Amino acid sequence: MSVLLFPGQGSQSIGMGLEFYKNFNSVKQIFAEADEKLKYSISKIILEGPENKLQSTKNTQPAILTVSYSIFKILSEEFGLNLNSYKYFAGHSLGEYSALVCSESLNFNDAVYLLHERGKAMQEAVPIGKGSMIAILGLKTDEIQDLIDSRKNKKGICEIANDNAEGQVIVSGDKDNVKDFQIQLKEKNIKTIPLKVSAPFHCLLMRPAAEKMEEKINKTNFKSPKINIINNVTAGPENDAEKIKKLLIDQIYSTVRWRESILNMHKEGIKNFVEIGPGKVLTGMVKRTIKGANCFSINSIADIKNLNDKF
Repeated sequence: MSVLLFPGQGSQSIGMGLEFYKNFNSVKQIFAEADEKLKYSISKIILEGPENKLQSTKNTQPAILTVSYSIFKILSEEFGLNLNSYKYFAGHSLGEYSALVCSESLNFNDAVYLLHERGKAMQEAVPIGKGSMIAILGLKTDEIQDLIDSRKNKKGICEIANDNAEGQVIVSGDKDNVKDFQIQLKEKNIKTIPLKVSAPFHCLLMRPAAEKMEEKINKTNFKSPKINIINNVTAGPENDAEKIKKLLIDQIYSTVRWRESILNMHKEGIKNFVEIGPGKVLTGMVKRTIKGANCFSINSIADIKNLNDKF
Protein backbone atom coordinates (compact mmCIF):
# COMPACT_ATOMS: atom_id res chain seq x y z
CA MET A 1 0.00 0.00 0.00
CA SER A 2 1.01 3.60 -0.61
CA VAL A 3 0.40 7.13 0.67
CA LEU A 4 0.58 10.55 -0.94
CA LEU A 5 2.41 13.25 1.03
CA PHE A 6 2.06 17.01 0.50
CA PRO A 7 4.77 19.46 1.63
CA GLY A 8 4.49 22.51 3.85
CA GLN A 9 6.29 25.80 4.27
CA GLY A 10 10.02 25.66 3.54
CA SER A 11 9.65 23.70 0.30
CA GLN A 12 8.99 26.76 -1.86
CA SER A 13 11.31 28.07 -4.57
CA ILE A 14 10.92 30.55 -7.42
CA GLY A 15 9.88 28.73 -10.59
CA MET A 16 8.37 25.73 -8.82
CA GLY A 17 5.84 24.03 -11.08
CA LEU A 18 7.09 25.87 -14.18
CA GLU A 19 7.50 22.71 -16.28
CA PHE A 20 3.90 21.69 -15.57
CA TYR A 21 2.67 25.24 -16.19
CA LYS A 22 4.37 25.36 -19.61
CA ASN A 23 3.17 21.94 -20.73
CA PHE A 24 -0.42 21.63 -19.51
CA ASN A 25 -3.35 23.99 -20.03
CA SER A 26 -5.10 22.53 -16.98
CA VAL A 27 -2.23 23.80 -14.81
CA LYS A 28 -2.48 27.26 -16.36
CA GLN A 29 -6.17 27.15 -15.45
CA ILE A 30 -5.41 26.22 -11.81
CA PHE A 31 -2.91 29.08 -11.54
CA ALA A 32 -5.50 31.46 -13.08
CA GLU A 33 -8.13 30.29 -10.58
CA ALA A 34 -5.75 31.08 -7.72
CA ASP A 35 -5.07 34.56 -9.16
CA GLU A 36 -8.78 35.24 -9.51
CA LYS A 37 -9.60 34.07 -5.99
CA LEU A 38 -6.80 36.07 -4.34
CA LYS A 39 -7.32 39.11 -6.60
CA TYR A 40 -3.60 39.39 -7.33
CA SER A 41 -1.11 37.37 -9.37
CA ILE A 42 0.13 34.60 -7.11
CA SER A 43 1.13 32.93 -10.41
CA LYS A 44 3.71 35.62 -11.13
CA ILE A 45 5.13 35.33 -7.60
CA ILE A 46 5.38 31.52 -7.96
CA LEU A 47 6.99 31.57 -11.39
CA GLU A 48 9.08 34.77 -11.26
CA GLY A 49 9.36 35.92 -7.66
CA PRO A 50 10.73 38.14 -6.24
CA GLU A 51 12.09 36.01 -3.41
CA ASN A 52 10.86 38.27 -0.61
CA LYS A 53 7.28 38.08 -1.89
CA LEU A 54 7.33 34.31 -2.25
CA GLN A 55 8.76 33.97 1.28
CA SER A 56 5.96 36.07 2.76
CA THR A 57 3.78 33.57 4.64
CA LYS A 58 0.51 34.87 3.15
CA ASN A 59 1.92 34.05 -0.32
CA THR A 60 3.97 30.95 0.50
CA GLN A 61 1.01 28.97 1.78
CA PRO A 62 -1.37 29.35 -1.20
CA ALA A 63 1.61 29.10 -3.58
CA ILE A 64 2.66 25.66 -2.34
CA LEU A 65 -0.95 24.47 -2.45
CA THR A 66 -1.31 25.69 -6.05
CA VAL A 67 1.79 23.81 -7.21
CA SER A 68 1.02 20.64 -5.25
CA TYR A 69 -2.55 20.50 -6.55
CA SER A 70 -1.36 21.14 -10.12
CA ILE A 71 1.04 18.20 -9.99
CA PHE A 72 -1.65 15.98 -8.48
CA LYS A 73 -4.10 16.88 -11.26
CA ILE A 74 -1.56 16.04 -13.96
CA LEU A 75 -0.63 12.82 -12.20
CA SER A 76 -4.32 11.87 -12.05
CA GLU A 77 -5.67 13.13 -15.36
CA GLU A 78 -2.72 12.81 -17.74
CA PHE A 79 -0.88 9.83 -16.27
CA GLY A 80 -3.78 7.82 -14.82
CA LEU A 81 -2.78 7.67 -11.14
CA ASN A 82 -4.57 4.68 -9.61
CA LEU A 83 -5.82 5.87 -6.23
CA ASN A 84 -6.98 2.37 -5.29
CA SER A 85 -3.46 1.58 -4.13
CA TYR A 86 -3.31 4.68 -1.88
CA LYS A 87 -4.60 4.18 1.65
CA TYR A 88 -3.97 7.68 3.04
CA PHE A 89 -3.17 11.26 2.10
CA ALA A 90 -1.09 13.33 4.54
CA GLY A 91 0.23 16.88 4.46
CA HIS A 92 2.74 18.72 6.63
CA SER A 93 1.06 21.77 8.21
CA LEU A 94 -0.35 23.75 5.23
CA GLY A 95 0.14 20.54 3.21
CA GLU A 96 -2.88 19.15 5.03
CA TYR A 97 -4.98 21.59 2.97
CA SER A 98 -3.40 20.20 -0.22
CA ALA A 99 -4.30 16.68 0.95
CA LEU A 100 -7.89 17.76 1.61
CA VAL A 101 -8.23 19.38 -1.81
CA CYS A 102 -6.81 16.35 -3.62
CA SER A 103 -9.12 14.02 -1.67
CA GLU A 104 -12.09 16.21 -2.73
CA SER A 105 -12.91 17.21 0.84
CA LEU A 106 -12.21 20.90 0.17
CA ASN A 107 -12.67 23.03 -2.93
CA PHE A 108 -9.40 24.39 -4.36
CA ASN A 109 -10.65 28.00 -4.46
CA ASP A 110 -11.73 27.81 -0.83
CA ALA A 111 -8.40 26.32 0.20
CA VAL A 112 -6.39 29.03 -1.61
CA TYR A 113 -8.39 31.70 0.21
CA LEU A 114 -8.12 29.97 3.61
CA LEU A 115 -4.35 29.54 3.30
CA HIS A 116 -3.85 33.17 2.30
CA GLU A 117 -5.89 34.24 5.35
CA ARG A 118 -4.12 31.66 7.53
CA GLY A 119 -0.74 33.02 6.45
CA LYS A 120 -1.79 36.59 7.27
CA ALA A 121 -3.26 35.58 10.62
CA MET A 122 -0.15 33.63 11.63
CA GLN A 123 2.12 36.51 10.61
CA GLU A 124 0.05 39.06 12.53
CA ALA A 125 -0.33 36.95 15.69
CA VAL A 126 3.13 37.89 17.01
CA PRO A 127 5.03 41.14 16.30
CA ILE A 128 8.04 40.65 14.03
CA GLY A 129 11.15 39.92 16.08
CA LYS A 130 9.26 38.76 19.17
CA GLY A 131 9.15 35.07 18.28
CA SER A 132 11.72 32.45 17.35
CA MET A 133 12.08 28.87 16.12
CA ILE A 134 15.06 26.53 16.33
CA ALA A 135 15.77 23.05 14.98
CA ILE A 136 17.21 20.57 17.47
CA LEU A 137 19.26 17.74 16.02
CA GLY A 138 20.07 14.33 17.47
CA LEU A 139 17.70 14.20 20.43
CA LYS A 140 14.54 12.15 20.78
CA THR A 141 11.27 14.05 21.06
CA ASP A 142 10.61 12.78 24.60
CA GLU A 143 14.06 13.94 25.71
CA ILE A 144 13.39 17.44 24.38
CA GLN A 145 9.98 17.54 26.05
CA ASP A 146 11.57 16.50 29.36
CA LEU A 147 14.08 19.36 29.07
CA ILE A 148 11.27 21.82 28.33
CA ASP A 149 9.22 20.50 31.27
CA SER A 150 12.20 20.91 33.59
CA ARG A 151 12.21 24.68 33.00
CA LYS A 152 8.55 25.46 33.69
CA ASN A 153 9.58 28.36 35.93
CA LYS A 154 10.74 30.25 32.85
CA LYS A 155 8.37 32.97 31.67
CA GLY A 156 6.87 32.84 28.20
CA ILE A 157 6.33 30.12 25.62
CA CYS A 158 8.77 27.42 24.51
CA GLU A 159 7.13 24.38 22.90
CA ILE A 160 7.69 21.60 20.40
CA ALA A 161 6.25 22.94 17.14
CA ASN A 162 7.23 20.19 14.70
CA ASP A 163 8.14 16.61 15.52
CA ASN A 164 9.46 16.07 12.01
CA ALA A 165 11.64 12.97 12.05
CA GLU A 166 13.97 10.91 14.19
CA GLY A 167 16.51 13.40 15.52
CA GLN A 168 14.87 16.45 13.94
CA VAL A 169 12.54 18.49 16.15
CA ILE A 170 11.54 22.15 15.90
CA VAL A 171 10.91 24.30 18.98
CA SER A 172 8.91 27.52 18.83
CA GLY A 173 8.05 30.35 21.22
CA ASP A 174 9.04 33.71 22.65
CA LYS A 175 12.40 34.88 21.32
CA ASP A 176 14.01 35.29 24.76
CA ASN A 177 12.68 31.99 26.08
CA VAL A 178 13.77 30.02 23.02
CA LYS A 179 17.19 31.70 23.10
CA ASP A 180 17.58 30.73 26.76
CA PHE A 181 16.65 27.14 25.91
CA GLN A 182 19.16 27.16 23.05
CA ILE A 183 21.91 28.21 25.48
CA GLN A 184 20.88 25.41 27.83
CA LEU A 185 21.13 22.90 24.98
CA LYS A 186 24.51 24.24 23.88
CA GLU A 187 25.86 23.67 27.38
CA LYS A 188 24.88 20.02 26.94
CA ASN A 189 26.63 19.91 23.52
CA ILE A 190 23.30 19.51 21.72
CA LYS A 191 23.26 21.00 18.22
CA THR A 192 20.62 23.60 17.38
CA ILE A 193 19.98 25.66 14.26
CA PRO A 194 18.03 28.97 14.34
CA LEU A 195 15.37 29.04 11.62
CA LYS A 196 14.77 32.02 9.35
CA VAL A 197 11.04 32.34 9.91
CA SER A 198 8.74 35.33 10.14
CA ALA A 199 6.75 34.07 13.13
CA PRO A 200 6.85 31.33 15.82
CA PHE A 201 4.51 28.80 14.22
CA HIS A 202 2.67 25.89 15.88
CA CYS A 203 2.84 27.05 19.49
CA LEU A 204 0.41 28.78 21.87
CA LEU A 205 1.51 32.19 20.56
CA MET A 206 -0.54 31.29 17.47
CA ARG A 207 -3.85 31.13 19.38
CA PRO A 208 -4.91 34.57 18.09
CA ALA A 209 -4.41 33.27 14.54
CA ALA A 210 -6.54 30.23 15.31
CA GLU A 211 -9.28 32.48 16.68
CA LYS A 212 -9.20 34.57 13.49
CA MET A 213 -9.40 31.47 11.32
CA GLU A 214 -12.11 29.68 13.29
CA GLU A 215 -15.01 31.57 11.75
CA LYS A 216 -13.56 31.40 8.23
CA ILE A 217 -12.96 27.64 8.43
CA ASN A 218 -16.35 26.94 9.99
CA LYS A 219 -18.09 28.93 7.23
CA THR A 220 -16.37 26.85 4.53
CA ASN A 221 -17.98 23.75 3.08
CA PHE A 222 -16.03 20.56 3.74
CA LYS A 223 -17.01 17.05 2.62
CA SER A 224 -15.80 13.67 3.80
CA PRO A 225 -12.53 12.98 1.95
CA LYS A 226 -12.46 10.18 -0.62
CA ILE A 227 -9.13 9.06 0.87
CA ASN A 228 -8.64 9.16 4.64
CA ILE A 229 -6.52 12.10 5.81
CA ILE A 230 -3.83 11.65 8.43
CA ASN A 231 -4.11 14.88 10.41
CA ASN A 232 -1.25 16.71 12.10
CA VAL A 233 -2.85 17.14 15.53
CA THR A 234 -3.61 13.50 16.41
CA ALA A 235 -1.26 11.76 13.92
CA GLY A 236 -4.21 9.54 13.05
CA PRO A 237 -6.78 9.20 10.24
CA GLU A 238 -9.89 11.38 10.04
CA ASN A 239 -12.74 11.46 7.52
CA ASP A 240 -15.46 13.35 9.40
CA ALA A 241 -15.83 16.82 7.82
CA GLU A 242 -16.74 18.63 11.06
CA LYS A 243 -13.88 17.05 12.99
CA ILE A 244 -11.49 17.96 10.16
CA LYS A 245 -12.53 21.62 10.50
CA LYS A 246 -11.81 21.63 14.25
CA LEU A 247 -8.48 19.90 13.75
CA LEU A 248 -7.44 22.51 11.17
CA ILE A 249 -8.16 25.25 13.71
CA ASP A 250 -6.27 23.43 16.48
CA GLN A 251 -3.40 22.67 14.09
CA ILE A 252 -2.42 26.35 13.93
CA TYR A 253 -1.15 26.35 17.54
CA SER A 254 -0.51 22.61 18.02
CA THR A 255 2.51 20.40 17.44
CA VAL A 256 2.78 18.96 13.93
CA ARG A 257 3.15 15.27 14.79
CA TRP A 258 4.74 14.25 11.50
CA ARG A 259 7.14 11.58 12.79
CA GLU A 260 4.28 9.83 14.58
CA SER A 261 2.10 10.13 11.48
CA ILE A 262 4.73 8.37 9.37
CA LEU A 263 5.26 5.66 12.00
CA ASN A 264 1.51 5.09 12.33
CA MET A 265 1.10 4.73 8.56
CA HIS A 266 4.05 2.34 8.46
CA LYS A 267 2.39 0.21 11.17
CA GLU A 268 -0.71 0.09 8.95
CA GLY A 269 1.34 -1.63 6.25
CA ILE A 270 2.32 1.39 4.14
CA LYS A 271 5.36 0.58 2.04
CA ASN A 272 5.51 3.45 -0.47
CA PHE A 273 5.64 7.14 0.41
CA VAL A 274 5.06 9.45 -2.57
CA GLU A 275 5.68 13.18 -2.08
CA ILE A 276 3.79 15.48 -4.45
CA GLY A 277 4.80 19.15 -4.64
CA PRO A 278 7.86 21.37 -4.57
CA GLY A 279 11.04 20.13 -2.96
CA LYS A 280 11.99 16.83 -1.31
CA VAL A 281 11.74 17.81 2.36
CA LEU A 282 9.16 15.19 3.35
CA THR A 283 11.03 12.43 1.52
CA GLY A 284 14.06 13.20 3.66
CA MET A 285 11.96 13.10 6.84
CA VAL A 286 10.47 9.72 5.93
CA LYS A 287 13.91 8.25 5.21
CA ARG A 288 15.16 9.43 8.61
CA THR A 289 12.19 7.83 10.36
CA ILE A 290 11.59 4.60 8.41
CA LYS A 291 14.85 2.93 7.45
CA GLY A 292 14.63 1.41 3.98
CA ALA A 293 11.30 3.07 3.14
CA ASN A 294 10.34 3.29 -0.54
CA CYS A 295 10.22 7.05 -1.17
CA PHE A 296 9.40 8.93 -4.36
CA SER A 297 9.43 12.69 -4.85
CA ILE A 298 7.49 14.17 -7.76
CA ASN A 299 8.66 17.56 -9.02
CA SER A 300 8.79 16.96 -12.77
CA ILE A 301 7.21 15.05 -15.66
CA ALA A 302 10.22 12.71 -15.64
CA ASP A 303 9.54 11.97 -11.96
CA ILE A 304 5.98 10.89 -12.84
CA LYS A 305 7.25 8.56 -15.56
CA ASN A 306 9.80 7.09 -13.14
CA LEU A 307 7.05 6.55 -10.55
CA ASN A 308 4.90 4.72 -13.07
CA ASP A 309 7.85 2.53 -14.02
CA LYS A 310 8.59 1.65 -10.38
CA PHE A 311 4.95 0.92 -9.61
